[in-house]
Amino acid sequence: MPNQQVQQPPVRQYRPQSAWVRGVGYMIFFSRWLQAPLYLGLIVAQLVYVVVFVIELIHLVEEVLHDPLHIEESVIMLYVLGLIDVVMIANLLIMVIIGGYETFVSRINIDGHPDQPEWLSHVNANVLKVKLAMAIIGISSIHLLKTFIEVGDLGASKDENVTGDTYTGEGVFWQVMIHTVFILSAVALAFIDRMSQAYGAKAQHQARLTASDAPVAHDALPAGAVPVSGYIVDGNFIQQR
Repeated sequence: MPNQQVQQPPVRQYRPQSAWVRGVGYMIFFSRWLQAPLYLGLIVAQLVYVVVFVIELIHLVEEVLHDPLHIEESVIMLYVLGLIDVVMIANLLIMVIIGGYETFVSRINIDGHPDQPEWLSHVNANVLKVKLAMAIIGISSIHLLKTFIEVGDLGASKDENVTGDTYTGEGVFWQVMIHTVFILSAVALAFIDRMSQAYGAKAQHQARLTASDAPVAHDALPAGAVPVSGYIVDGNFIQQR
């Protein structure tokens, strides 16, 4: 059977770039570092939210100590929801800071670190968008829950409700609609991410099948050569008969 050689695809030839073109490309590539100060600014914003959390926690303790025997559950619930709201916004900031820097600026060499976040090992633009959408839905849910606590006093004066805010039926309706839009947007992003992953897995599977079906290249044998079997002893080949 004649030896089969693997046909290599032709290598695409590129015209050498001039120094000016290379310089522009490097400048565009290094321009990604302009985003680094933005992420540092978000770290400062996270520090501000830590201060806000401490202030809200102090207000909660003061409310409880003011009259421990007559604690209104709705008031405590609103304070706790406010704390959860701050924490979820801080989580959103962490995902934007770490995920955004890892995706768009430079890699963070923390592979194998015991404190490495689980989601950071497979972060990309699509995963980051889905996680951000889920975080925004969680924050919107907290604000919507605060509104539902006040729905029982819908239209009441500020002296009669819990939060001191006056809600209208139209305002509650639009708040629910905006929350629904957030949910639908997150579902659409998750669906698009799943489609892209399925397409990528299908392409990888097809590439593996193509590689396994490709003929194996063998070294060309001289004309008239006959394959034989044997073994080598002390550097001498002994043919097996």
